[in-house]
Amino acid sequence: MGTTAEDARRIALALPETAEKLAWGMPTFRVKGKIFASLADDDASIGVKCPIDDREELIASEPEKFFLRGGHDENFPWLRVRLAALDDAEELAAILLDAWRLTAPRRLAEAYAAEGEETPTT
Repeated sequence: MGTTAEDARRIALALPETAEKLAWGMPTFRVKGKIFASLADDDASIGVKCPIDDREELIASEPEKFFLRGGHDENFPWLRVRLAALDDAEELAAILLDAWRLTAPRRLAEAYAAEGEETPTT
């Protein structure tokens, strides 16, 4: 069980028009130039785009998986995910797809959904 930084990289880069770019000394994953995920420098967690209104419930329901980095994350629509705590690559793929959808231009997200939107786990 659990996932790794390599799983996150593989899944993120399988999403349409996604690229990896180093920023702040960490790998970030971008769709059309906008960041939707960022690996922590220790590869133990990943930050993902998440509506601020949804974070509290996610953290309360599964604090072993979800957290905020003190101070910095509180004002931004981001959530931290402990990779080793996830059930499997399928759960990680669903989280990354949600973050990608929140960030991707509407037309790209709609086109991906129209194609059948399979969650990239392989």
